Amino acid sequence: MAAPQPHIKLYTDSTPNGIKITTALEELGLKYEVEHVDISTLRQKEPWYLEINPNGRIPAIVDTFDDGEPIRVFEGGSILQYLTERYDPEHKLSFPKGSREYYECNNLLFFQHGGIGPMQGQASHFLKYAPVKIEYSVKRYVTETRRLYSVLDTQLSKSKSGYLVGDHLSIADIANLSWVIFGEYTDVDMNAFPHLKEWEARLSARPAIARGFHIPKVLGIKSDDPEGAKKYQNHHADWVIRSQQLEQEVFGKKIKSILIDRMSRDRRYLY
Repeated sequence: MAAPQPHIKLYTDSTPNGIKITTALEELGLKYEVEHVDISTLRQKEPWYLEINPNGRIPAIVDTFDDGEPIRVFEGGSILQYLTERYDPEHKLSFPKGSREYYECNNLLFFQHGGIGPMQGQASHFLKYAPVKIEYSVKRYVTETRRLYSVLDTQLSKSKSGYLVGDHLSIADIANLSWVIFGEYTDVDMNAFPHLKEWEARLSARPAIARGFHIPKVLGIKSDDPEGAKKYQNHHADWVIRSQQLEQEVFGKKIKSILIDRMSRDRRYLY
């Protein structure tokens, strides 16, 4: 059965979570439209975007479903599963459903989603962006990121194919690669993980993945600019704090509104 024709619009930025989708789309050879949601301007918090992803994060896609109506898909792991289940009948980035490799691929996809992503994200925040340096937090998250890298390194040391699962590239590789390329940015010495280091270099050299790195804009740490990583950090330092302040303000107003409403109802019951 032939795969349906995609009508994908991708909303994204050049971040670890964003490039996992662009690299997958490029590897699959799918046609798609890109809208750059520049998270440094907080576009992802605007009402129009919250209709697509109520969590106010990138990436997200909108596609045309079988009934002819739009369907939204957000969260990187969910998008990767959607793309392969719907548009990868040849299993370029996936495995037959129900196979041993299918479940192992899910294991390592969710390993990234629940492990490396959150832990390395926090390591990056406390190491590079936090207005107050908290040594405990830095050590906690950088150490945990290194431990998670060791899990991948061990997995690859046992692999006969050089990929995380089975005999070919999969969304498990794509998802984890999108964070591992930022390893040294978060004080991870890749020389401590030789199998992972070789895997990262080999996958990053694939033409489709290399294209995906630079959509919707040039990814500093994978550019020819020797100051790329520093520019990446400086670009993101300000908006990270502004975004946090905005979320605290909005959430605070919501909590206040809920409490006022509850107090109002309580008064009605009293009288």
